[in-house]
Amino acid sequence: MTNENIGEIVISPRVLEVITGIATAKVDGVHSLHNKTVADGLSKTTLGKGVYLRTDEDGTVNADIYVYLQYGVNVPAVSIAIQQAVKAAVFDMAEVTITAVNVHVVGIVPEKTPKPDLKALFDEDFLDD
Repeated sequence: MTNENIGEIVISPRVLEVITGIATAKVDGVHSLHNKTVADGLSKTTLGKGVYLRTDEDGTVNADIYVYLQYGVNVPAVSIAIQQAVKAAVFDMAEVTITAVNVHVVGIVPEKTPKPDLKALFDEDFLDD
């Protein structure tokens, strides 16, 4: 089979944020993602709730993820699982290699707190841009 280059493929950083957020939310022990500042929750430009991607001048992509974990989990084990899940999901879906996945545990949530719905993680209004 011959690969033919017929154009350029550009992946929006928002797509990578959504992939990163969903991969994080699916890890056992993660309760929810958390915006770094209150202004991020109000800003329409910060659509990757709790996910911040940075591309350095050399082309490397780094991710900072802010999460709440469920009570009783092993924090280092869940953090490593998040790192592995994010790197694998972004590479599998977008063929982008994330150099570093920094997990920031914002807090631990009590046992009886209901987990947010995965569908509510990202609003789909960014499709209107």
